[in-house]
Order: sequence, then C-alpha cells, then structure tokens
Amino acid sequence: MMPADGQALIDVLIPAYNSEGTIESSVRSIQDQTVRSIRILVIDDGSSDRTSEIVAAIAAADSRVQHIQKPGNSGIVDTLNIGLARCTAPYVARHDADDLAYPNRFEVQLAYLEADPDLIAVGAVARHVDEWGNHTAAHGSFSRPPPPELADPRSFPSREPYLMHPFLMVRREALVAVGGYRYVMHAEDTDLYWRLQERGRLHNPPDLLGDYRFHTGSITSGSVHNGRIGALASQLAAISAVRRRAGRPDLDFPPERLAQYRAAAGVTDLLRIASADLTPEERAYLEVAVAAKLLESASYRPYLLEGADCRFIRTTLTANWHRLSPEEAAEIEEKLVAVGTRMFYHRRLRELTMLLPRAAFVRTVRRVAGITLQTRLQRLRRARGRLRSRREGDQRGSAA
Repeated sequence: MMPADGQALIDVLIPAYNSEGTIESSVRSIQDQTVRSIRILVIDDGSSDRTSEIVAAIAAADSRVQHIQKPGNSGIVDTLNIGLARCTAPYVARHDADDLAYPNRFEVQLAYLEADPDLIAVGAVARHVDEWGNHTAAHGSFSRPPPPELADPRSFPSREPYLMHPFLMVRREALVAVGGYRYVMHAEDTDLYWRLQERGRLHNPPDLLGDYRFHTGSITSGSVHNGRIGALASQLAAISAVRRRAGRPDLDFPPERLAQYRAAAGVTDLLRIASADLTPEERAYLEVAVAAKLLESASYRPYLLEGADCRFIRTTLTANWHRLSPEEAAEIEEKLVAVGTRMFYHRRLRELTMLLPRAAFVRTVRRVAGITLQTRLQRLRRARGRLRSRREGDQRGSAA
C-alpha cells in the first residue's frame, strides 16, 4: 500500500540511547515488515556508545531508514517530538530500540485502523522476553492491556486507557492535534492516551505482534525512585484528564520541573512539589492514588520498595480505605500480598512488616509456604525421576 503522492504510508519513530546491543535487531524487525511503504526515523538521543555508528550503517544500506542525531541527552519527550516534527505519513508507529516487532505487526494494525474511521490508535499484545531475548514468565508471560474504554481517571489508582507504547500505531493528524508528547516524566505515554481518547477511539487488538524486552535497563524499571516519579506522573495525567473533561484549565508540565523530581528525597517530597498546582480535593486524591500506583508498580517492576515507601503506602491506604470501591480494595489486597512475597524472597523482612497489615501478612506467609512446598515437591519428583532412570539403566545393563 502506498499513498497516491508517493509518500510512505507509515512513519516509524524509534528513539535510541546507548542501544548498541539491541538496535540492529530492533530496526531489522521493522525493515522486515510485510508492509513495505514505511519510513524509519531513528532519533539518537546523544548516545555515547556505538549506537550512532550502527544506525548510520543501517541507513546507508536502506534508503527507508533516516538517522537523526540530536546533541546531548535530553530524554524521550524531546526525542519523540523531534521525530514527530519530521513525520508526513498518515500513520505514525512507535517502536523501541530494544523490542522486536513480528513481520505482520503493521499489516494487522493497519487493517484495524483502515476498517474504522473512528478508531485513531491501536496497540498490540506483546510477549515478554528478558535481556537476552528469552521468553520469560517472571513478570507474566504477555502484556495484555485492558480495553481503553474501561478507563477511569478517578479510580485508585487511575485506570488508564493504555496501549503498549512501543507497539503503538496512531493517525498522525490526531497525534499532531493533541500537541504530541508533554513532559509528564516516565508517564508521557499515559498522558498522551488520555488526550487521544478525547478525540477518538483507542483499541487494544488481541493479536500477538511482538516481543517486549523486560529488563532493569529500562527507564521506569531502573530504580525505585524512577518508579516513584512514574507513579506520581501517571496520576497527575489522570487529574489533568479530569480537568479537561470538566472544561477546567489543564495542568501544566514544565520541563524545568523534571530536575526537581529527580532531586526529590522520596515520595512525600515528590507529592509536595506536585501539589503546589492542585486544589485540596486533587491533592487528597493524588496522595491515595500514588500510594496505590506505587504498590501496583512494585508488584511487577524489578526494583524493591524502601522503608519510607512502605510506611507511606500502609499509612495512606489504611487511612483512606473507606474511599476505595470493593474492586479497588480487592486489587490492592492482592498487590500487597504479591509485593510482600517478593520482599520475603529477597529477605527484606523489615520493610515487609512496615508495609503489610496483619491480614495481608498472614496471606503472604501462607502464599510463601505454598510456593515453598510446591518447589520442594517438584524437586522431589525430579530426584525420583533421575533415580528411576538410573535404575532402569542399570537393569538394562544387567540384562545385556
């Protein structure tokens, strides 16, 4: 498929920073798409490794690849907006420098968008792989975001209209109309989806279309402090959505605030910085929503909560439990047990007792005991299997 004017049908934005180990295979997975009418924009965010050299070689061999170098390392928002400014195709696809798209990804996503004019953006189901590309169930085998129409910016935490960002395809006119990306640190994608949802329908197809690399080198997973910032920013994006939908002035996300967030001492300091722009009702919501979101993130991100995080989550949620719906309370109880179980196996017992109320502590102990028993039974079965094999081998040897 090719537009009548000869332009590419899809512009693909790939931000890259120090990605020398994965950039070649990542770009190749886009080059190998069954849809050939594409232009691949690789925007190098001031890499200090061989990323620039590798991308330059790829671009020299494939005229569809454009290598865009920007001075310094200013982050993903600047990087993506620089790439977006160069997009001319009717569709824009996102891809990350360490993920892999299956060859039919664009073909499937285009079919959804071209069949429904009211649909402005689609995502995908992605398989989790580790740093070496091996399928892993450590954080769940697959990413399957819920239907965006179930989004609720007032729930605890906010229920986002989420599409997997590295597998996003969106109509360019809609992306430009909402102003591209804003400086919502570690949640720029969530903020974008709230704004896109106000212009048209978003959809998460059930199709498995790629591999998502889950590793500690990713930005939000890199440290607990990045997790705190992401939890805060995602809930600010929800407050921002509530304001717009009520016809009230939107929140501002100035780039200079990023340095304040990075320098913050902890979650309470982050809340103090963010609350300066909020009403009392918004501040009250933000505190509870951030506690719930930080707990949720810690249930699947590789970092572990620190003592101050545990005290904040337990104190805030206990004091506001009456504000939770039964569904929210049940989800939070499950996340408490999940995080507590991880802490137990990492021997973070002090933090575990700071986080868990009695009921959740008892459930965690039972879960750990069940997992331990199951593991021992599996080892016993394997040992018996090896012993049986040796005996059968000895019997065959004797018979011979």
